[in-house]
Amino acid sequence: MTKSNEFLKKHALLCRENDSIGKPLFNEYGVKKGLRDEKGEGVLTGLTNISSIKAFEFEEGEKIPCDGELLYRGYDVKDMIKASAGNRFVFEEAAYLLLFGALPTADELMDFKEALNELMRLPSNFTRDVIMKAASGDVMNSMTRSILTLASYDSSKDDLSIENVLRQSMGLISVFPMLAVYAYHAYNHYERDDSMYIHRPDPALSTSENFLRMLRPDMKYSELEAEVLDICLLLHMEHGGGNNSTFTTRVVTSAGTDTYSAIAAAMSSLKGKKHGGANLQVINMMDDVKAHVTDYHDEEEISAYLRKILRKEAYDGKGLIYGMGHAVYSLSDPRERVLKGFVEMLADEKGRGDDMALYNNIEKAAPVLIAEERHIYKGVSPNVDFYSGFIYDMLDIPGELFTPLFAIARIVGWSAHRLEELVTTDKIIRPAYKSLVSKNEYIPMDARK
Repeated sequence: MTKSNEFLKKHALLCRENDSIGKPLFNEYGVKKGLRDEKGEGVLTGLTNISSIKAFEFEEGEKIPCDGELLYRGYDVKDMIKASAGNRFVFEEAAYLLLFGALPTADELMDFKEALNELMRLPSNFTRDVIMKAASGDVMNSMTRSILTLASYDSSKDDLSIENVLRQSMGLISVFPMLAVYAYHAYNHYERDDSMYIHRPDPALSTSENFLRMLRPDMKYSELEAEVLDICLLLHMEHGGGNNSTFTTRVVTSAGTDTYSAIAAAMSSLKGKKHGGANLQVINMMDDVKAHVTDYHDEEEISAYLRKILRKEAYDGKGLIYGMGHAVYSLSDPRERVLKGFVEMLADEKGRGDDMALYNNIEKAAPVLIAEERHIYKGVSPNVDFYSGFIYDMLDIPGELFTPLFAIARIVGWSAHRLEELVTTDKIIRPAYKSLVSKNEYIPMDARK
């Protein structure tokens, strides 16, 4: 063992010893761990006009679980998807709504798209000199490095005027698909020794179309593939101000930092396994289920294995059925409800009927088993991550791009919240921590043991 390794092993024990705080103390001082109370409800830390989430209704003062709703600036996402079906892509329309607070007219939407297209370019040699350097399978880290490097090319980086921050935000929204796909191709080439191809985006196409165009060697995709990905991006672009990465955006923004730093901070939050990587966890779990279940249509066989997972006797030993349950929603996640219909259409087009049957059977069995094993009877339902990973898999999108796809969508919500924070608030966000430190007398060096 080297000296550094020996030092780290010894002093890690000191960290565990000196940084440990007993759980009863949190209750004693009324501290809400994770900014959530004993019932799991978030501590109110701000106000927003950007989106709202409905999971309960109140009748005569009683809180009653209900089917979930997700509203962007007051408009139900389900209505937006229904209105756009078959005649236009909806991601850009929803982006306009979140950023500016109103549904665009046809002319306003065209002007917005043209502005995004004009910003859809990287600095000269940026792909070669930045993205292709130090390629990594951690595409989120690669993207974050690119975001921070882009600041070096912006002479107005520190200008916090709304017009300038809007320009920066729209610029990042435009180039995020390029940052993600090009970083993946660099990794696939340099680390996997595979062929590399860099396709430029087509200004005439939507965000979902350009993503598939840049990702695939032949640049081809079906209309349904692009439509389903467009819906996924819409459903992931915003989810209230309390989610970890959006709250991070607002906290860092309140400090007066530049746009690139604020979005880089949000990226660092989103890549955390407890936040943006949930759909990949579902895919990994499903691969394990497929390896241990012989008949995807046999509900009893599937239930038996899921029970083993819950009892920590199978899969990763954590006792979780990933993709089930949500911190906010109770009876249903509206995003999952919307996605399921598109999943079924895509599964039919791709010949993945057996896999669809497996997902359906798990969706049916898991809530019952969780209620029995965990004694949770308030209702457990699948969340958006239950199906989104399956969609990406059917679209032949590699796992390394699952969380980056989340970022490509959520950059819109982050930008809207950054703008709202700059317009509305003039105070740095600074919550309090109760100190448990007691004063010690300083010990001279030669008296220390």
